[in-house]
Amino acid sequence: MPKQNQHIDLSDPNLPSLLLRLAIPSVIGLSINALQQLLNAIFVGALGAQAIAAVSMTMPIVVFLAAAGEGIGVGTASIISRHLGAGQEMQASQGASTALAIAAPIGVGMTVALLLGLRSTFVALGATPTILPIALEYARTLLLGSTVMLLNIVSGFIARAEGNTRFSMWTMLSAFTLNALLDPLFIFLLGLGVRGAALATLLSQIAAISFYIRYFAKRRGIVLVRISRVSLRVDRVRQLAFIGAPATMTSVLSALAGMFLYGAAARFGDEFIAAIGIAVRILSIGALPITGFCIGSQAVLGFGWGARDFARVLKVAKFMLSITVALSFAYSATVMAFVRPLVRLFSDSDKVTEIAVSSCIVFHLFFGLYGVQSFATTMLQSLGRARLSAVVSFARQGYLFIPGVLLFPVMSGFSGVLASQAIAELGAGIIALFVMLRQFAELRRGGPHIRQGIESARRP
Repeated sequence: MPKQNQHIDLSDPNLPSLLLRLAIPSVIGLSINALQQLLNAIFVGALGAQAIAAVSMTMPIVVFLAAAGEGIGVGTASIISRHLGAGQEMQASQGASTALAIAAPIGVGMTVALLLGLRSTFVALGATPTILPIALEYARTLLLGSTVMLLNIVSGFIARAEGNTRFSMWTMLSAFTLNALLDPLFIFLLGLGVRGAALATLLSQIAAISFYIRYFAKRRGIVLVRISRVSLRVDRVRQLAFIGAPATMTSVLSALAGMFLYGAAARFGDEFIAAIGIAVRILSIGALPITGFCIGSQAVLGFGWGARDFARVLKVAKFMLSITVALSFAYSATVMAFVRPLVRLFSDSDKVTEIAVSSCIVFHLFFGLYGVQSFATTMLQSLGRARLSAVVSFARQGYLFIPGVLLFPVMSGFSGVLASQAIAELGAGIIALFVMLRQFAELRRGGPHIRQGIESARRP
């Protein structure tokens, strides 16, 4: 069970210490999430190339489902941290309570819709006759916990927004431990195969939400989550949706990008789908800790913005940018150096290994710029700059990637599939760098958009 939480003072003047205390639990928590994906892939990989390809093809569906939770969570976190910075705990509590009240029915509705259209979705993704029944078996079990997954996502954002990243970390660690114990039991000992992997994930999600229920019921954090605090006023819901919409669309684009990517790889055979799945997982493992650092800074950025301390926001941005860029370049170099043994963790097939090795190398060519793109998106969301955050976040898996993955394979075969990811990574990094430089200049000047954003944050 997660440990008792300790409040962290978001106004602490020792910024490096404060950011590390908030960021490291977030990094550990999301790294645990990455390890959970890695562990599932290793166990499922032992069932054969078709099994890991089937599970990989389910990832875009899961990402699409989680998009709603992430959008609600990002919007809520921005509202909570800015209201806390402005000294408005009541409004922060209303934001948290309303977010959870909205997430539950959305989760139920999306689950029903996805289950009804599951077969046609996999066919559209390019699932072959050998992969389709395995993918259906895995996804039908996993989707039963969709609403719980959404509530976990939103609850995690609420806890981190008030500075309680440790509780989120311990919750993820507890869920991971349970998943790690259940995976081999269900997959091999009980002979459930991919359905066992999905069932293990489902039970770990149920365990996590039980911890969050206790957290809110016992009021371990600052904000008070109660039915009486739910406010469905149009202006409140609109503000949450306006800030969270770019995050939701980014996740939707990620799901669509995955669909197009696996669809493009499917033209070349099952081994190519499996190889792309391995490369995407390794890429995701590197991205999640960087995202964790960014999420850890979210509360401090929003709090400083709400308190009108622009110099503090600028210091936070510079410190976090140096860390995320260093991490992304270090991970890229590590993958390049040890790519073959990393790929071998997922597959014993020589053909899949060779394809996956080349895929990983190309996918990580410009991954060093991911740190800029990730932090730029997080900072803009924290400050409530929804439109600009959309410009940055839509680039990597949206308007730069999707046209490329549709066009390049026609021109260059499988090499074009790989090139589309690398070019999108490079372009997104350049766009994010340009936006960040402009934001630094605006923060130094305290421009008109800053005053307008502050007033919207303080509006009751």
